[in-house]
Amino acid sequence: MAEEKGKEIFGISWNVFLLGLVSFLNDMSSEMIAPIVPAYLTEVLKAGKLASGSIMGAIESASSLFKVVFGYFSDRFKRRKAFVFTGYALSTLAKGLLAFSRNWVDFLLLRLLDRTGKGIRTAPRDALIAESSNGKTGKSFGFHRMMDTLGAVAGPLVTVLLIGFLSHLPKETLYRRIFLFSAIPGLLSLVIIVLFVKDHGGEVRKKIGGISSLRSRSLQLFLIVVAIGTLGRYSYAFTLWKAEELGYTVLQGSAFYALFNLVYAISAYPIGVYSDRVSKKALIGVGFLLSALASLCFALAEGLVLLIVAFVLYGLYMAVMDTVPRAYMAELARDYEKGTVIGAYHTVVGLFAFPASLIAGYLWSAYSLTYSFLFASVMSFLAFILLQFD
Repeated sequence: MAEEKGKEIFGISWNVFLLGLVSFLNDMSSEMIAPIVPAYLTEVLKAGKLASGSIMGAIESASSLFKVVFGYFSDRFKRRKAFVFTGYALSTLAKGLLAFSRNWVDFLLLRLLDRTGKGIRTAPRDALIAESSNGKTGKSFGFHRMMDTLGAVAGPLVTVLLIGFLSHLPKETLYRRIFLFSAIPGLLSLVIIVLFVKDHGGEVRKKIGGISSLRSRSLQLFLIVVAIGTLGRYSYAFTLWKAEELGYTVLQGSAFYALFNLVYAISAYPIGVYSDRVSKKALIGVGFLLSALASLCFALAEGLVLLIVAFVLYGLYMAVMDTVPRAYMAELARDYEKGTVIGAYHTVVGLFAFPASLIAGYLWSAYSLTYSFLFASVMSFLAFILLQFD
């Protein structure tokens, strides 16, 4: 086992590389269906846009509760791989079965199964990355986030190709075929997990006797700061609505979204590497500042230049905040409770992300998108200030 952990490729452990490949394939699978889900819901299943969006947001938030629970179980049973496999398997199954959904209830139940899978796998997977990092937690999480985001870039491109090849089919049949095809990358990721990923959870010898890290006042204050900062973490859809408000087409909005993902993908890895050389907590503060600045730019944007700057800053912010806090939590946690502690972080983010978008939506409907972004900017800056007192 020690020899396996010491094996490296591109300067990271072989296990981390494989988990990055798994996330690439799974995110490709998820993003293959992302462009067609709104139309499938409204045109095929005849579900209302507002109702569908609200229910899916609630499901995402509720599934976050599973992250700390299954992180704890992976610590308790000293097994990571079984939870990682189960989580990815449920998500793959759910996406493939969408091809057979006949009404919005079927659809929502399958999306709930997909999000449940994410809740099961996330904390055990991040704990396994930390345990396989050979002391390079920032670099490892940065690589993982890069691969995940590259999958998000590849998925829609694959869907565009499929739509081109299958354009002769009726729209409903086309959507269902894409759902089926989306399961293929997910199945490949399961093969990699079963045959190649190594489980290091069994090396944790000390039995859990209470989650001592979560009793740390410093960690508790950090999670409070994260909760406040997450209230400024609106859905990416608001950035596209901003582009639409300024007169850009859906296709042009997709180009802005691609720019965001590209910045995210190419910066996550170097940010992770850099975080191993400096204070991760200080870098998280920079992430909050980037969020505040990006939101301010979105609020004030009236033309192309400032809008592009906003999307670039938004990509940098997400690259920092989806990479460094995971590594920071992994380093704070003792080896026998990494799954639980990382899961607690994911749960806080998940629970507060939904009300963040609800607040942004209310401010948009009652006033304007400008107020939505200004509120997010204030929350992010407040989190930065509070972090200095942690």
